[in-house]
Amino acid sequence: MTLDQIILFSLFIAVFALLLWGRWRYDIVAFTALMVGVATGVVPYEQAFSGFGHEATLIVGLVLVISAGLVHSGAVYLITRTLLDSGRKLGAHIAIMGGIGAVLSAFMNNVAALGLLMPVDMQAAQKAGRSPSLSLMPLSFATILGGMATLIGTPPNIIISSVRAEALDAPYSMFDFAPVGGITALIGLGFVALIGWRLIPQPEDGRLTAKELAQYVAELTVPEDSKLIGKRVFELQEDAEKADVAIIGLIRAGKRLYGSARNTRLEAGDALVLEAVPEALDELRSSLSLAFSDERREELLVAGGEGLDILELVVPGDSRITGKTAQGIGLSWRQRAVLMGISRQGRRITREVRKTEVQPGDLLLLLVPKDQGGVIADWLGCLTLADRGLAVTDNTKTWLAIGMFAAAVAAASFGLMHLPIALGFVVVAYLLLRIVPLQDLYTSVEWPVIVLLGSMIPLGTALESSGGTELIAHGLVSLTNGWPAWAILTALMVVTMTLSDVLNNTATTIVAAPIGISMAASLGVSADPFLMAVAIAASSAFLTPIGHKNNTLILGPGGYSFGDYWRMGLPLEILVVAVSIPLILVFWPL
Repeated sequence: MTLDQIILFSLFIAVFALLLWGRWRYDIVAFTALMVGVATGVVPYEQAFSGFGHEATLIVGLVLVISAGLVHSGAVYLITRTLLDSGRKLGAHIAIMGGIGAVLSAFMNNVAALGLLMPVDMQAAQKAGRSPSLSLMPLSFATILGGMATLIGTPPNIIISSVRAEALDAPYSMFDFAPVGGITALIGLGFVALIGWRLIPQPEDGRLTAKELAQYVAELTVPEDSKLIGKRVFELQEDAEKADVAIIGLIRAGKRLYGSARNTRLEAGDALVLEAVPEALDELRSSLSLAFSDERREELLVAGGEGLDILELVVPGDSRITGKTAQGIGLSWRQRAVLMGISRQGRRITREVRKTEVQPGDLLLLLVPKDQGGVIADWLGCLTLADRGLAVTDNTKTWLAIGMFAAAVAAASFGLMHLPIALGFVVVAYLLLRIVPLQDLYTSVEWPVIVLLGSMIPLGTALESSGGTELIAHGLVSLTNGWPAWAILTALMVVTMTLSDVLNNTATTIVAAPIGISMAASLGVSADPFLMAVAIAASSAFLTPIGHKNNTLILGPGGYSFGDYWRMGLPLEILVVAVSIPLILVFWPL
């Protein structure tokens, strides 16, 4: 093993370890590793930033902007309005929602697809009087499965195509993934709709109900001139019960009072710690004339004259507020918003809400200036849990947006135009026609993913040029010596799938794809089956809430625990392997 290989292997081990640890965001980890690679000379200086101009990076960025255009134009809402009916039985609801999610994910960012459908699914659960936990996980898995079907459905497919272009001088076309990925996704959806959702813990087994999942721990303050001053906390119990609010504590001078809090006489400035749904909190606040926890900020909000809205958000792993407090990011003075409450998988928040570190999957309850909810949600990098309706869309351009995107896909599919160029023309048209407002152009791009790709691609290229991937491939072939080629293919798929369950699927693909090509060369067989195996496996992160961002997004709204995912995810992953290996051998023979 050469010195360059040792350095590169050490860098990749460090990257994977830090991604698994999760203390730092994946783009920071990857960019730091790139800089170390340049400093040590294993990544040539002239190639240091080549990944940011790489075709895979450009396609991902363009697809994200087009996804925003399809939302702004009302194309997505047209589909959901036409096909959804909250009165359906649960199995049928999951099949329809999952089908819509999978189709959307095949042509747009799957995180965006889930973000659009999740509020619809939760509202359907509320109307049906059932727990959203029974349908949110199937919806998340469906949007992940749908991305397998096309080139632009998920970043791993884009990376696989780029790796093939560099190694074999020919990228995959738009629908080359469909025979394997599409059929696998279809069978996976059938499993999720017929069997998978039944494996999720039922409400009677301790799963939270729809109402309980929406409950927040919040603080309301006793104003200076309040009639409550001098009353004991337990004397408020009757009013609290009428509003369906639980009084769970009292904060005085920044300190939580325990034990005797029920008998404590209230003073001006005391904060009551409450647990309830947003509507109940507002009812109690109004009936007892309580103030919000940040009185000074509330006064500024009201003084602005715009009126106030209550906003519910779900926190993804790469949100601005993840790992920080509302106070720490300056939520109030930067955005004139007040954090009223936090809901965390049904568990109570024991510290002051504004000083509580926010975690991925948390639900946040914010008080915001009227009509500023979308801006604040975008600034935080969170998703709203309310159905946004059609207020921000321009329905007159719905079919125009769909038609231009379809034309670009067709042009790329028939080889009339290179895919990045076709998508680039769509983005330009969307901007000129204001389907995507100019101010939303760059906010539509998920920059951490772009930085991750731009940083990892040069490292992956360096590992390959140093002979590192060939070394790993020979090692895997030696370990599976004597096995038939299909069994070696299965082993590669299982290893890649396992990595994708705990690491970012983009990083996993960048390392695994060149290894697949080297393994095929060692065996003297076609590289395509191995690349397809890596593509399917990297997109099959169903065992944990950290393997895919969609799984993290449903953690809080669904009230899931870490161990809930494998109940449906493990049999689904086994099914994916069992189905896709024969399909690969049929459509991409060795």
